[in-house]
Amino acid sequence: MSNIEIIPGKKIVKHLGVVNGNTVRAKHVGRDLMAGLKNVFGGELRGYTELLQESREEATARMCEQAAAIGGNAVLNVRFSTSSITAGASELLAYGTAVVVE
Repeated sequence: MSNIEIIPGKKIVKHLGVVNGNTVRAKHVGRDLMAGLKNVFGGELRGYTELLQESREEATARMCEQAAAIGGNAVLNVRFSTSSITAGASELLAYGTAVVVE
C-alpha cells in the first residue's frame, strides 16, 4: 500500500481499478461529554483520536481485502476521506488503485 503512484523498484504489470473500504462510526455519549469539557479547557480529544484511528484501520483493511479479492497485490495512490452521515455519526473512506506488481 502506498500513497504515491508508483512503488520504487517495482514494475506495475496490471491495473485492476479503484478499490475502497469504508466504515461509519457513531460517537460514544461518554466521549461527547469529555469532548465538551475539553472544548472549555483545551487539549487533545483522545476519545475522538482513538475513534478515527480505529476507523482508518478498519477502512484500510476493507480496501486491501477488496484489492486481494480481485487479484491485486498492492494498492497505490491511497487516499482517505471523511464525511458526516448524521448528527453524531461519521464515515471514513479509504480508496486507491488496485494493481499487480512484480
